[in-house]
Amino acid sequence: MASERSAVVRLVSEQVSSVEELSVLGVVGAGQMGNGIAHVAAAAGYVVHLQDVSAAALDKARATIEGNLARQIKKGALTEAEGFAVMGRIHTSTEVAPLGAAQLVIEAATEARAVKLKIFEGLGRVMAPQALLASNTSSISITDLAAHTDRPEQFMGMHFMNPVPVMKLVELIRGVQTSDTTCAVVTAAAERMGKTTVLASKDVPGFIVNRVLMPYINEAAQALYEGVATREDIDTGMKLGTNVPMGPLTLADFIGLDTCLAIMDVLYHGFRDSKYRASPLLVNLVAAGHLGRKSGRGFYTY
Repeated sequence: MASERSAVVRLVSEQVSSVEELSVLGVVGAGQMGNGIAHVAAAAGYVVHLQDVSAAALDKARATIEGNLARQIKKGALTEAEGFAVMGRIHTSTEVAPLGAAQLVIEAATEARAVKLKIFEGLGRVMAPQALLASNTSSISITDLAAHTDRPEQFMGMHFMNPVPVMKLVELIRGVQTSDTTCAVVTAAAERMGKTTVLASKDVPGFIVNRVLMPYINEAAQALYEGVATREDIDTGMKLGTNVPMGPLTLADFIGLDTCLAIMDVLYHGFRDSKYRASPLLVNLVAAGHLGRKSGRGFYTY
């Protein structure tokens, strides 16, 4: 069995050895992250199969991409013909089967391990043996996710920042099993999409960005909880004092407080260190359904 697996890995290295060989990408999940990834991939010239279990989510995704392209056209960043061509490269479906044509599939579903594992199980039935698989997870162990796929050597983390068409960074994460070939091809694909990449060569909770960002946001929530300052003064202090574009509480509302809490829990349980314990205020807001911008209320009311 091991020798058969090694033969498959050699075949992958021979068949998918450079970004030039990638022409068709799959994206699973048509939410905010998924439609953004589909947008930048199609703009880079890839044919994109965007899949979601919800037809309504796919319709919303297409409308969002069309709206974003319209703004780019209005600003002169694209011509109408270029925008039309981008949309023409994006194909949507509620079925998994079309992803069988993809040479790289990027999972961009909700940040829940069980959901992702179910998706990978379905993908394993349709993806070609030589195809690569990536997850847009922002905190879940890549090594763990890879171990539950049929292609751990061909799997890695590909964490896009939100909003995808605007943010320049893609955080890449190698699992223990990730091959050098997979890392090289996925890195080149991200760069072809116009992204700057950083590589987390060790698979640790939170990787690079959220390992630093989420404790910062959590500490701001704790400062508010303890009455150190008002939410406005905390945000203004950090904006003007550290030259960031938005304060931590505003940023948390933009990200989603449920997402922030989920990542803090991953850090807390992953490191077993009390410094990563979520602020009671963050826990209570999520329990109340105050998730930030997407629910109309978080640290602020929208």
